[in-house]
Amino acid sequence: MKLIRFGNPNEEKPGLILANGVSIDASGFGQDYDEKFLGGDGLQRLAAWAEANAAGAPVIEPGTRLGPCIARPSKIVCVGLNYADHAKESGLEPPKEPILFFKSTTSLVGPNDNLVIPKNSQKTDWEVELAVIIGKKASYVSEADAMSHVAGYALHNDYSEREFQLERGGQWVKGKSCDTFAPLGPFLATRDEIADPHNLKLWLKVNGVVRQNSTTAQMIFNVPQLVSYISQFMTLAPGDVISTGTPPGVGLGFKPPIFLKAGDVIELGIEGLGESKQHAVAWS
Repeated sequence: MKLIRFGNPNEEKPGLILANGVSIDASGFGQDYDEKFLGGDGLQRLAAWAEANAAGAPVIEPGTRLGPCIARPSKIVCVGLNYADHAKESGLEPPKEPILFFKSTTSLVGPNDNLVIPKNSQKTDWEVELAVIIGKKASYVSEADAMSHVAGYALHNDYSEREFQLERGGQWVKGKSCDTFAPLGPFLATRDEIADPHNLKLWLKVNGVVRQNSTTAQMIFNVPQLVSYISQFMTLAPGDVISTGTPPGVGLGFKPPIFLKAGDVIELGIEGLGESKQHAVAWS
């Protein structure tokens, strides 16, 4: 299934994209896509509801705003330098263990919402990433069992303010957590929709110019390794997001670096997980 949430910010309703590409309002199902839904039998109940009710459900008009494909999770865990070429362009050695940091959940927005360049920002950057959505509580899980804790996948742009991240005391979270810095979606694709999360093309353009063009096959640590590893340090709750790192081509890696400014248009996509577009606007 492909799960969407639509409507005004903080008033989103659940929806589904059907196999024929039509988007329907799933409000009749009666539950948002949150921790309780994902941690229980929500996906199974939603599938049964859709089989019985999809034909008569209201159709969502094209152009309707999409919100984040899940309700606000308990945490967004990000993986740094998970592509060897990206580590190289950053002037760093590939990590021997996953590098972890958080994004604030208040940075979460819809896939096509505006990117707000933060107040006093000079170095806002882009990062296309595969996001893993947790579907079952995970604590000290093995790699062999890790995938059973995954609900599905989504497209994520892990926006970063490099001065805040790297020049303001070394705390990455400060450069990652600004409002609008985590557009997620357009949809959550359940695990059965993606045959191999480790062989997906992903790309990003800025003002029509391709800046990132790679494949998840280049990840240093794969999805089961990441789920298992992170669960050794914290409990992953249903709905939590693991953002698995970005390939080379970020603005910081160019010589001289290229950073975003108001008026820029950022487009990105992952094979099987759709596309998103953000317009950069100045903070006011």
